[in-house]
Amino acid sequence: MTTTAEGPECRHHGPMVLRFETDLPTSLTWYCPNEVCHNEVLHPEKDAPRKGVITITHTRADGTLLEGSRKGDGVWELVRPHRFTWGRSLPGVLFIRQSRDKQADRWSIRHAAAALRKEGWTVEIDIDEDTRRTFAEAEQERYDRAAERADRFDDYASNAAARSNAAYAGVKAISDGIPMGQPILVGHHSERRARRDVERMDAGMRRSVDEGKKAEHYAGRAQAAEHYEAFRKNPPRTLRRIAKLEAELRGVERWLAGKSNEGYTRSLTPDTVAELNRRKAELTEQIDHWRGIVAQAEADGFKVWSRDDFKKGDFVYYRGTWYEVLRVNPKSVTIPHIHNGVGRTVVRKGDGHLDWTWKAPYDEVSGRRTAEEQAAAEAPAEPIAEAAVDAEKPAAEPASEEPVTGEDRFLPLDR
Repeated sequence: MTTTAEGPECRHHGPMVLRFETDLPTSLTWYCPNEVCHNEVLHPEKDAPRKGVITITHTRADGTLLEGSRKGDGVWELVRPHRFTWGRSLPGVLFIRQSRDKQADRWSIRHAAAALRKEGWTVEIDIDEDTRRTFAEAEQERYDRAAERADRFDDYASNAAARSNAAYAGVKAISDGIPMGQPILVGHHSERRARRDVERMDAGMRRSVDEGKKAEHYAGRAQAAEHYEAFRKNPPRTLRRIAKLEAELRGVERWLAGKSNEGYTRSLTPDTVAELNRRKAELTEQIDHWRGIVAQAEADGFKVWSRDDFKKGDFVYYRGTWYEVLRVNPKSVTIPHIHNGVGRTVVRKGDGHLDWTWKAPYDEVSGRRTAEEQAAAEAPAEPIAEAAVDAEKPAAEPASEEPVTGEDRFLPLDR
């Protein structure tokens, strides 16, 4: 944001306009006259001590950042109630967490600016909703950060396991010096040392157990981080995500057309229209990205099921059981209730104790069979002809006609 002799200028739309908020010129605001711009310069209120300049910026690429503050100047305490925080990743900068790739939280920004202005700070607000990164870039950054977390948690787990083992080794070293079953000899000169050993072993075992739990915790978090990308790209989950994004896109298009969406309407001011168009572009980009992920999964052998793949009377493989298809719907197939499938591999209409039905979404379907294929799969294997079986059997040896004596009971059976 630049300043001229006449006043500050918005870097997007040129000179700002002065607005007096009281009848005194010491409490004033410069603001951009453009209807879709929210950039301002707020000077301190009357009687407030004049301090430095704080700049609050927001872009969808970088999020909401507050610059111009120094440690101990009191800015942190003023803006903390309004979602601003700090982090080691951005030294010297305060920011609103999880504000990237989103619309600016103008309520928090304005209230933070008002608190700073009251204490004598000049606040420059610069909001740019059109500068953003692509969804693919944002998604790749999430994968990279997950990989970094996995490495970090692996180190944490290894260190905790090493401390656990070291604590246990210390306990074992003490216990190895005590004879098995040796009690504490009350009144003996070894009593004090024996009691200290017990206390040290107790503390060591507790430390070993606690560090072992930490190792398990961090190992689990490392495993979750390692599988983050696979979790995001899981085809059934991605299909559900696409359906949700498409529903949101239809709602945005209805609002832009002046219609109601889920019982709500939007006043189509220039600012609202601009934001709805931004959201429409973002949703379209995300849908295209995830469709590419599904297309790659299909190329790798994943099957995307739809209503064209089924007809009434077919069998669908759903959650480990084959169910008869009772009806084919746009987004699912109707099957007998899944409670009828407990302990069964195949469920037909009328099987079980429940006459209710259940809908199996296509993104959770794992296989399909026709009625003929299902009957063939359930048919028992044909028995081998008895004659052929008898022909394969070795000829039986003639039975011995020798009488069995009492001594024969102690002889091997294969004599």
